Amino acid sequence: MGILQSYYQDVYKCPVVELSGFSGRHGLQASIAAYLDFGGATGTCKDGVAETMLALATERGTLRPGMPVVEASSGSFGAALAVSCATTGHPCILVVPQALPVSRRQHLQSLGARIVVCSSGGRKALDRVAADTAARYNGYFTNYFANDDNPEYHRRVTGPQILKAAGDSIDAVVIGVGSGGTITGVAEYLKAWNSMVRIVAVEPSECAAISGGMVGHHGIAGIGPGFVPENYNPYVVDTVLTVSTADAERAAREVLFFDGVPACTSAGATLAAAVQLMNAGKSRRPLCVFAGRRTYE
Repeated sequence: MGILQSYYQDVYKCPVVELSGFSGRHGLQASIAAYLDFGGATGTCKDGVAETMLALATERGTLRPGMPVVEASSGSFGAALAVSCATTGHPCILVVPQALPVSRRQHLQSLGARIVVCSSGGRKALDRVAADTAARYNGYFTNYFANDDNPEYHRRVTGPQILKAAGDSIDAVVIGVGSGGTITGVAEYLKAWNSMVRIVAVEPSECAAISGGMVGHHGIAGIGPGFVPENYNPYVVDTVLTVSTADAERAAREVLFFDGVPACTSAGATLAAAVQLMNAGKSRRPLCVFAGRRTYE
């Protein structure tokens, strides 16, 4: 490999693996494949997204040296953004809801983020406070759920890598929907090469905003924000499937036991959805995008 100039160069290289153990456990005629997008510092796909969003903003001149970076996030993207800001010399300000546990605030602060607490937990209120905070400190608001730099990362990285590794051997790609960036970027890239590939969106059955179902609490971190994000492009999505938190957790445990892959719960959701898809006869060879790993100690 030689010596890399940056660890992010390795983060962008995500393997595609056969999940033969999990597939055999469910009696599937072919193995499900998985794109393992979780090699970065936070163990999620957000590491590459955060670094690239800052790089694209810098290229445009909207993000200048030393300028504060602001986002309304208390989850994995907030953590990844804090790390990326630290490595690029930008102060990071994260707007979080008042109900966020103190332990989570402390974790984000330990990554170098400054915390601004918003009394409301609603997305619109958080984004409004983030925009106001960016204006007050002459900062850059990344606007993760509505900034095309998010899906652009997946058009440039995730989509091409899936095509290069799997090519015509797959007939469907199954992706959990959080900010909408992954599914939009991957689908737009892949369908430009193969319009027949089926793109499957996955959301929690307890919080099914995209499919017009019930919106409530669930336990699948990283997907199911409770609204349809602006980054989500419905015109490139062929199927929307819902998966319960229990089924997602079960699938994540199974792929660990049978294939040794430390999948997070949202990755388990894509697996459970892929099984649904194959059992319904709508795919013979799907690929799941695993957007995060779970740590077992």
